Amino acid sequence: MKKKSLPEIIEQLRTNENIINWHEVEPVEAKTRPMPESADPRIQAALARRGIERLYTHQATAYDTVRKGENVVAVTPTASGKTLCYNLPVLQAIAEDDGSRALYLFPTKALAQDQKSELNEIIAEMGIDIKSFTYDGDTSPAIRQLVRSAGHIVITNPDMLHSAILPHHTKWISLFSNLKYIVIDELHTYRGVFGSHVANVVRRLKRICKFYGSDPVFICTSATIANPKELAEQLTGKPMRLIDDNGAPRGRKHFVFYNPPIVNKPLNIRKSATVEVNQLAKQFLANKIQTIIFARSRVRVEIILSHIQELVKNEIGAKSIRGYRGGYLPNQRREIERGLRNGDILGVVSTNALELGVDIGQLQVCVMTGYPGSVASTWQQAGRAGRRHGEALVLMVASNTPIDQYIVHNPEYFFDRSPESARINPENLLILVDHLRCASYELPFKKGEEFGPLEIEELLEYLVEERVLHYAGDTYYWANQSFPASEVSLRSAAQENVVIVDQSNVASVKIIGEMDRFSAMTLLHDEAIYLHEGVQYQVEKLDWDHKKAYVREVDVEYYTDANLAVKLKVLEIDRTETRRASTVHYGDVVVNAMPTIFKKIKLTTFENIGYGPISLPEEELHTSAAWVELTEPDPSLGTKTLEQLLMGISNVLRHIVPIHVMCDRSDIHVVSQIRAEHTQLPTIFIYDHYPGGIGLAEDVYKRFDEIKTAARNLIRKCACEDGCPSCIGTEIEGIDAKQKSVELLGAL
Repeated sequence: MKKKSLPEIIEQLRTNENIINWHEVEPVEAKTRPMPESADPRIQAALARRGIERLYTHQATAYDTVRKGENVVAVTPTASGKTLCYNLPVLQAIAEDDGSRALYLFPTKALAQDQKSELNEIIAEMGIDIKSFTYDGDTSPAIRQLVRSAGHIVITNPDMLHSAILPHHTKWISLFSNLKYIVIDELHTYRGVFGSHVANVVRRLKRICKFYGSDPVFICTSATIANPKELAEQLTGKPMRLIDDNGAPRGRKHFVFYNPPIVNKPLNIRKSATVEVNQLAKQFLANKIQTIIFARSRVRVEIILSHIQELVKNEIGAKSIRGYRGGYLPNQRREIERGLRNGDILGVVSTNALELGVDIGQLQVCVMTGYPGSVASTWQQAGRAGRRHGEALVLMVASNTPIDQYIVHNPEYFFDRSPESARINPENLLILVDHLRCASYELPFKKGEEFGPLEIEELLEYLVEERVLHYAGDTYYWANQSFPASEVSLRSAAQENVVIVDQSNVASVKIIGEMDRFSAMTLLHDEAIYLHEGVQYQVEKLDWDHKKAYVREVDVEYYTDANLAVKLKVLEIDRTETRRASTVHYGDVVVNAMPTIFKKIKLTTFENIGYGPISLPEEELHTSAAWVELTEPDPSLGTKTLEQLLMGISNVLRHIVPIHVMCDRSDIHVVSQIRAEHTQLPTIFIYDHYPGGIGLAEDVYKRFDEIKTAARNLIRKCACEDGCPSCIGTEIEGIDAKQKSVELLGAL
């Protein structure tokens, strides 16, 4: 059978009735400037051998600005050559002075490894003895010694900087005393809890640099977000110069919104997005067109992977399509990245782990299963197709959820809107105190010394009372047996992950992954089906006390989904705004969550085929929340109807809020109560799903009217008659549920 080319498939797709918006991004020519005269001839020769004889405008501006000693943040789309914005000035500085040092920070190990190989190729071609090394958990002890004493460029991640480099700074004297540049790549990933931790790690890093007499320049790069300069300044505590004059070329890109057909008219239920993605991806892969498929969750990645492998095994073989997500081991990931670059692997199904700049070569098609959750993420994923030149296709297949239906029916919202702002809260008390402990272990604090913009005297006094610090002669010294950095995880505000142990083969029991505690309650309970690399495992036992889940390989026709019972109590109200028939508050709450039952859901039809109980202890979470209470509920509605309406509105808010505050759906939770414990009034709570909160609920409080208006528009525009899974969830007997929900939102 003759293979079709991508342009042929694109023409064929144009006639598909499920496509509801076709947006073309025009090709753009490169804007360049000559190579700077000050650049070392050996660097120029090495770049020329790689086909780089001129710089894109943003690369040239970055080079000039950094050479003047200014801190910069460069913001351009995926695959626009951001790497040269920092490699060029860094290599130039080392070529001029062999004593110069640089520290590169990447959010993931995969990215660090990838960048190291590219950098080492340039260095080899330059013919100068510049040593660049990655320093991470996989670095052998023998090489660690060499990196510390002789590494010109040390490439690492924030976790390693926090737990292995800063606490042992005395072994790194040659790095810290000669540090000229600190590079922070993929800046936009440092948001929420992770970003709040990293801002504190950078404060510790700057403190140690100052101790050794260096004052490095920061070079940051980021994908498109609304507030790159603000975020870079918050993370580094330094004034920043923004560089966004992108000079990179790009090929023609087709950005297509695909809405699956309706299979149940009265309930407005559409065909499953997963099923449609499988069929669309099969068409590209069978024609040998390299394709990346993004899915929102680990479970969804594994479901799609097993389906597509089955669909294309006769045409191209199941091995030429692979999965990629967090939880895979490093060597598996390296092998998949290599296979994509050299063309052995035709397709990859990934979570947002491949959103970042890992070099996976030239893919022609990107298929997204549902809206990725933010405008910034969507452009990042779309950037994975058609890197540099040639035609590319991006398909977003909408699911039944309110957020997806809102986006596909309001394409102007997506295409005309600037990406969201990234929020961090380095002053979160839990996070700040953790890093003060780490910083005290590294160097004593002098009385009156600052840590970021805050007065920290009271917190240091508290640590003295807790016998962690000892105060003598106007200095606070570390006075504890523990090693504080080992107790602080940058990826969560709560500690301890659950380790997943595969005991399918008694002869070789092995660890296959890990997961945070809050997620483990619903994904690793006894009898849960856990998916890894397309293989199903059943959890035989979750040992909650020792944080281990024991799993065994199985082959079943279903996956599992757990329910959480949530109780909420208001601890303190910080801010209040009174409206005509409602009041909006922001403050501290305590959330008690307990998984109750799990459902078994059939893989092919997604129908419910069984239940089981979950017996795990209750988890408690202190966090911040925004909540709105109805002070004058409509008495004609009755308690049961009002409760159903509040649940419907919560369903819409759960999907609308993440669009407006740039977070993942799992970062923020929405709960409605017909009688809140503290007032007995009907209330909807929107809370940060992290201890201490990270500023998301505060953002909701500030932008409540904007969020409310978006929720009303979504319900109004939904194609159903009386409420459906794409808006308020279900219809409610005896009333026009859609109209009543819109009115109720008006009253809020």
